[in-house]
Amino acid sequence: MDTYLIPAVDGVAYGLLLFVVAAGLTLAFGVGDVLNLAHGTLFVFGAYAAAKISDGSWLSLALAVLVGTAAAGGGGALLSVMLVPLSGRGHLAQALLTFGVALVAGDRLTALFGKDDLPVVVPGALDKPVSLAGHVYPGYRLAFIIVAALIAAGLGLLVARTRVGGLVRATVDDRDMVAMLGVSPFAVRTGVLAGAGALAGLAGSLGAPIIGPGPRTADLVLMLSLVVVVLGGMGSISGALVAAIAVGEVQTVGVTVAPVVAPFLLFGAMAIALAARARGLLPSRRSA
Repeated sequence: MDTYLIPAVDGVAYGLLLFVVAAGLTLAFGVGDVLNLAHGTLFVFGAYAAAKISDGSWLSLALAVLVGTAAAGGGGALLSVMLVPLSGRGHLAQALLTFGVALVAGDRLTALFGKDDLPVVVPGALDKPVSLAGHVYPGYRLAFIIVAALIAAGLGLLVARTRVGGLVRATVDDRDMVAMLGVSPFAVRTGVLAGAGALAGLAGSLGAPIIGPGPRTADLVLMLSLVVVVLGGMGSISGALVAAIAVGEVQTVGVTVAPVVAPFLLFGAMAIALAARARGLLPSRRSA
């Protein structure tokens, strides 16, 4: 078991990164009823901000996080406005529009930043290896686990314990009733999509040293996030957390245990899980 300790910890880091991204995606679907295939591109906004702004100082890292989060949040709000003409036309129209946005944005980002993956410089205090049960482990990844766990806890409290979360959950259950109370469901949806984008940008700026920015990053992140959302249950934050950790472990430990079949392990495990529980691990009330 000692051999698998570091891959298992890596799986937690990878899984928490996917959770922060997928939480926004599942909120966008659960509240806004929007299938956003440009979500991976919003992640890349944050990742490129980290690569270009962070120069190894704490101030530059904080600025990169702010810029990446704000840019992706603005992108999410803009998508909400762009989707207004497609109201009532179903998820296929949404998927086509957001996929087109992702293609155009991806092409522009490649033209702007190049076709190579970019390195990310982190503060020296986080760039040092640390001892973990007798093993050497990257300090940044350990710090990221702590920060991502705090983000997950804060998001859970926001959705479950605050008035904003109550409004979000009410919109999921009955948006017509919310409208009758004088609250615009469109405003709620726009806020949720902006928040979902901000989460993607935050994950991108903090997770750039783990999943570096490059031309293929958006597709990879989107694919894995969709897996997390489907496995966890459409619209379920807690389900997304459980599924994200499971996906992270399969991705990292699987390479150590069975490197030859590792690329197929994730989708094999997903097929088995969905065959046993088609609605996901912890489906939301809306999808149940």
